[in-house]
Amino acid sequence: MEKIYSKTEPKRLLHIVNRLSDIGERVNIIPEENFLQCSVFKMKDGTTFPAHKHITKERHYSEQLAQESWIVIKGRVKCKFYDLDDTLLAEPILEEGDASFTLHGGHTYEILEEGTVVYEYKTGPYEGQDLDKVFI
Repeated sequence: MEKIYSKTEPKRLLHIVNRLSDIGERVNIIPEENFLQCSVFKMKDGTTFPAHKHITKERHYSEQLAQESWIVIKGRVKCKFYDLDDTLLAEPILEEGDASFTLHGGHTYEILEEGTVVYEYKTGPYEGQDLDKVFI
């Protein structure tokens, strides 16, 4: 797992890249104080867990940030990750099964192969570009 920290605020985790080859026992990828949460684990045949559902909770945040993840299902993607001051920090290439997570800072992606398929996840509710993002 590659963790990319801000150069302007060195203790602030901005981006994470988790490779398919990194997956083993259960790992919580995203620190628990973030809005976006993700764990990954390799399962053995017959693994199960008790059936459950999640409960509604009343939550109040003075500020909420949209955080986003891409998981490459097929193909290749070049990421561009930006710092808090909009300077370019890293340009990793994601292969099939790899995932990226942007917690803070900016990002963009370039598709490197025709037919590339990705899942995109982000915290919601999504209220449109005007209320969700600014362009670098």
